[in-house]
Amino acid sequence: MTKIKLCGLSRLQDIEMANQIKPDYIGFVFAKKSKRYVSFETATMLKNKLNAGIQTVGVFVNEAIDNIILSLDIVDVIQLHGNENNEYIRKLKTITKKPIIQAFVIQSQEDVRSAEKSLADFILLDGGKGEGKIFNWNFLTAIQRPYFLAGGLNTENVAEAIQYLQPYAVDVSTGVETDGRKDKNKMTAFVHAVRKGN
Repeated sequence: MTKIKLCGLSRLQDIEMANQIKPDYIGFVFAKKSKRYVSFETATMLKNKLNAGIQTVGVFVNEAIDNIILSLDIVDVIQLHGNENNEYIRKLKTITKKPIIQAFVIQSQEDVRSAEKSLADFILLDGGKGEGKIFNWNFLTAIQRPYFLAGGLNTENVAEAIQYLQPYAVDVSTGVETDGRKDKNKMTAFVHAVRKGN
């Protein structure tokens, strides 16, 4: 059963919607340059309203490990979305036992091979850095480890992606937005499409 991650939630109504449709994960973006950025204070408030069964993922981009440590009361999973390397992940793992997801932009088969060498617990394969860009799924047919599939997913294509690739999880942000804000109808339709596609 492919799991669901809805990323970039930033408002109370986003959390209320998530409580209704029950994804496996929701993501808080802690990268200040992102239009979906939330502070630790806002994320704490939002997490307090989130149903206990939904895991929170903190998304960081080239963040100092000391700052990640400050988020550990808020997040269940750490996602690295910058240029972090295995040495960085090794150090992070000495500080926390929480699962780590490392994101990779996939433009070739070689990118997939590089991603497979990550020391993170999971890899996330994307077409860009959160811009909703799709990539060639054929690159993933021989992958040997569990991964989160991201990049250009939406209600129309996510069932096809699951049937073709059987990823561990699918991750969406742009694909469930209207005018840069999470859209409750698109969020609901996406979750239904995933569950129907499984």
